[in-house]
Amino acid sequence: MKRRDFITLLTSAATAWPLGAWAKQPAMPVIGFLSSRSATDSARLVAAFGNGLEESDFSGRNLSIEYRFADGQLDRLPELAADLVRRSVAVLVTAGGAPSAIAAKGATSKIPIVFVIGSDPVGLGLATSLSRPGGNATGMTIISSDLAPKRLGLLRELVPNATVFAALADPSTPEGRVQLSDLRAAAQKLGLTLRIFETSDVRGIESAFSTLAQNKVDALLVGSDPLFDVNRDKLVALVAATAIPAIYQFREFTTAGGLMSYDPDIADAYRQAGVYAGKILRGALPADLPIQQPTKFQLVINLKTAKALGIEIPPTLLARADDVIE
Repeated sequence: MKRRDFITLLTSAATAWPLGAWAKQPAMPVIGFLSSRSATDSARLVAAFGNGLEESDFSGRNLSIEYRFADGQLDRLPELAADLVRRSVAVLVTAGGAPSAIAAKGATSKIPIVFVIGSDPVGLGLATSLSRPGGNATGMTIISSDLAPKRLGLLRELVPNATVFAALADPSTPEGRVQLSDLRAAAQKLGLTLRIFETSDVRGIESAFSTLAQNKVDALLVGSDPLFDVNRDKLVALVAATAIPAIYQFREFTTAGGLMSYDPDIADAYRQAGVYAGKILRGALPADLPIQQPTKFQLVINLKTAKALGIEIPPTLLARADDVIE
């Protein structure tokens, strides 16, 4: 082919080819995922979040996700949030309770935030109302901290002759402080003796159980807290060593060998967070997306653990269980 003919052919091809093929392709959107928990204990929830994104037609083919996990060390959250903001993520998703959402809100007032928390977002200053959040943050509240009195009632139903109850809680988080206040009020209303064990780190957990072993305690409530999620297996093992009937915040504790749990459908909350993140990437504003609350709750009982403890589950409680592990 002569040089003149080649240039003519190239010019014709350029004219016929769509302009977009020559223009620079838009950058793939990036979501920042910030959690106070660990990657290991959050695997099921991260998968549920991915399912929500897929419902909005987003996947690894057209989306990138930057993950940051604090592994239960809440003091790391502000810098992790700031790092994601510096990377100019399109949406900042926060998980593992209020501390992550508060850190994200402190890092940016412009980047859209989708949170999954266990307490009141309005009371925390994350939104102006549930129906119209306003500002740059919206998401899901699983109200897990508000369920502490319900769990205490279930625990009393499990061991009706118990006189001394204990609760393990972390006062350094908003959810932990709400639980402590609600538990004290509920115990007083039920006429129960309640001993509170406060901890904000692993060493405190071990110290609490050392004290528990030396005191007469009939039953234990393990509060809702990312620290406890990250140390789930350690907690279940410590409870087993003291042979105390206990109730936990999420079903993962029961499947890991805990006796009983009562929780909202947290996996669905993470799925919804994925859906919301997808909607925002499509142009929706966080201010206009109502904050969602759970509608389903599940009581899970581990009969194998009950047998090991020598506990017979009351038939009325067993009949209400949504899942029984044998």
